[in-house]
Amino acid sequence: MIDINLSKVCKTYGFDKVLNNIDLTVNKNEKVALIGSNGSGKSTILKLIVGIENVNSGDISIRKGASIGYLSQIPIYEDKSVREYIYDTFKDLLNLKEKLDNLEKNLSSDIKVINKYTKVQEEFIRLGGYEFETKISKILSAFNITDEMLNRNFNTLSGGEKTICSLIRLLLIEPDILLLDEPTNHLDIKRIEWLENYLKNYKGTVVLISHDRYFLDKIVNKVFLLTKRGIEVYFGNYSYFINENEDRIMLEFKKYKDQQKIIEAMKKSIKRLQEYGKLCGPSGGEIFFRRAASIKKRLERLEKVDKPEQKHNINIDFNTDFRTGKEVLSIDDLDLSFDTKELLVDASLNLLYKEKACLVGDNGTGKSTLIKEILKGNDKVKLGTNIVIGYIPQEIEFDDDNLSIIEEARKYFVGTIENLRSALFKFLFTGENVYKKIKFLSGGEKVRLKLFCLTQDKCNFLILDEPTNHIDIDTREILENALINFNGTILFVSHDRYFINKVATHIIEIKDKKLKKYIGGYDEYRNYKYKN
Repeated sequence: MIDINLSKVCKTYGFDKVLNNIDLTVNKNEKVALIGSNGSGKSTILKLIVGIENVNSGDISIRKGASIGYLSQIPIYEDKSVREYIYDTFKDLLNLKEKLDNLEKNLSSDIKVINKYTKVQEEFIRLGGYEFETKISKILSAFNITDEMLNRNFNTLSGGEKTICSLIRLLLIEPDILLLDEPTNHLDIKRIEWLENYLKNYKGTVVLISHDRYFLDKIVNKVFLLTKRGIEVYFGNYSYFINENEDRIMLEFKKYKDQQKIIEAMKKSIKRLQEYGKLCGPSGGEIFFRRAASIKKRLERLEKVDKPEQKHNINIDFNTDFRTGKEVLSIDDLDLSFDTKELLVDASLNLLYKEKACLVGDNGTGKSTLIKEILKGNDKVKLGTNIVIGYIPQEIEFDDDNLSIIEEARKYFVGTIENLRSALFKFLFTGENVYKKIKFLSGGEKVRLKLFCLTQDKCNFLILDEPTNHIDIDTREILENALINFNGTILFVSHDRYFINKVATHIIEIKDKKLKKYIGGYDEYRNYKYKN
């Protein structure tokens, strides 16, 4: 049974054609991923399905009677308490519970009261009241939603908190079709894994947009890849897609090259026959011209094989010309607090040359606060010799966001404007785009510009706080390769387990106000934790 069907869907914004003749079918209970580069139209497809946006042409059909739940990347605004926002959809059930509680308090031997209580209880049971209480308790606990937070006004929450509350509400509603746009944003690894298990067992259809490859691998059984030519379908998880996509691209390249050889041969034949015709003159050349015209018609009718799209190649080179001492960072008996909250007590850590360590821990345990303390430095936090730090914060800011890309880059680059533009080209800043003001850049563009600036400083100790935020999978892979080949030391925070596995040589865990170091990537760390 089909839950969602898009047929020949086109969507434009002004002169920008985002979607062109898109065909897409999602069957009931399938768990599918929408992937593609930033700006390929993934979020637009979800908005079209839910009805927030309208198509310019084409048709969208949803299974009759199917309910849809949608999680947007952009936080909504609701002038009510968090409790009201989460519970609003369940007013009837909550009113019934209140009625049941009141009757319970006034229960007596009066047969009329008993009958009324029984009737209300039966309706409460029929609507899944007792299961709902258990479910809401589990979900609120999983996302660490406290009574204090439930009593706050929804509009006072941060963007991440709003997204989490919107996700909780959706999971409680349990619609037939879940449309989730970057649901793991703002979640720590513990909550990502909880959501992962929940969605794997979800009794409904799930359509996911996510740059978290580990997350996609665990959940989806079908992948839709958005390309300039339309949508390609892959019947498997993300790992299957990677292997199959490589095979398809190689096959497409072979078909393209083989056809180009045929086209070139036909063009040469046409040219040669026309030359023969000219040499023969009017009396005997007609036959050559006819044969040339016949081949030309065949060439015009030939269905051309498009050249396969190639990934953008960003050449990120962080390598430095000089190395640090053996000990890069030393933390001894550090006490760390944020406001009145105690984060670390007598915590110690050593980070050595060429180690690439990922700092992990639940939200609120102090990962970003520790990084800021390292950057600030004190008698408990010491850096080694010859240290040049390159830092990317969680929220990227520039000194003057009225500057253009090229003006900001010029502050760091040594060389001519022509060489600077050539260097920026490698980071996908091309043509007139280099004059775009920083304040108008997307999150991904800001990350790329910050990375460019870092590469000019020849840093030997990189400190990165959520470096994969706002960047698509292709750019993540390029960043991974650059960090793997970096000949210095790295300390980074990330919730992207795939990224951690590729880059990290060590895991540093913040737990129970202490720092503990483990050898290996995320999988090794997780295996150790589960065994112990």
